[in-house]
Amino acid sequence: MTKLAWSVAAVTDRGLHRSENQDNFYISPDMRVFVVADGMGGLKGGARASKLAVDAVEAQWKENPPDFSDREAVQQWLVDAVASANQSVFTAASQDESVQNMGTTIVAGVQTEANTLQIAHVGDSRAYLIRDGKTIVLTQDHSVVMEMVLKGQLTPDQFKNSPFRHYLTRCVGHSGKVEIDRTPVELNPDDLIILSTDGLSAVLDEEQIFEEMRGSNTPKEICDALLKSTLDGGAPDNVTILAVKYSAHKEKEEPVEKPRKKKEKEKSGDRTG
Repeated sequence: MTKLAWSVAAVTDRGLHRSENQDNFYISPDMRVFVVADGMGGLKGGARASKLAVDAVEAQWKENPPDFSDREAVQQWLVDAVASANQSVFTAASQDESVQNMGTTIVAGVQTEANTLQIAHVGDSRAYLIRDGKTIVLTQDHSVVMEMVLKGQLTPDQFKNSPFRHYLTRCVGHSGKVEIDRTPVELNPDDLIILSTDGLSAVLDEEQIFEEMRGSNTPKEICDALLKSTLDGGAPDNVTILAVKYSAHKEKEEPVEKPRKKKEKEKSGDRTG
């Protein structure tokens, strides 16, 4: 199995039609835990909800980091972290009437040592895999219109243009418990993972995402290119993009000690004694 190396970057922007950015994201210092959250609940509630969610995951990482060598343990850790985020938002909303309807989407990933990314999500923030020139949506939106698409009541084109596409069926913080979707992804060198809020998917579809990032090499360049395209496309909502790029890990070569030069006498084969 080829060991993987990876690099990470993220950008966030309030878009062109919002007065406040209610998105938040988190990248752990060891670059193994990634979170993107999109808050809702008015000017007071949205930003607070998404911040509470990412802070809860960060707290879990600091207090009880996962065993990255154990896939099942990593998956359980991630589910527990998202459940903690849900409880944090729900409790805060229950204690403050001014934000009682606040909630947030969340999409989070944890990188294992076995070339697997464990993903958990609630809501319509997404995870994408870009591989061999194709963009694959890894997560399923928890929204009214996505359920209609799955039932055959809407076409994908109708989904994209529906004014009701932001009506969620599930989010973090609206009840004491929430159902959390889990998605494991086996990774290869040259894969790219993108976590994003729906500010990206509202403007760019999967084919456009690949086209707009074509020619960008680093995660920072990829994030910047996708953000520019989203803004050029009208950016009706806040947008946050987190990119993780994978490559084959190159082992560091151990320094080799150069042989000492032999004395001239030894080199010529002369002997004494």
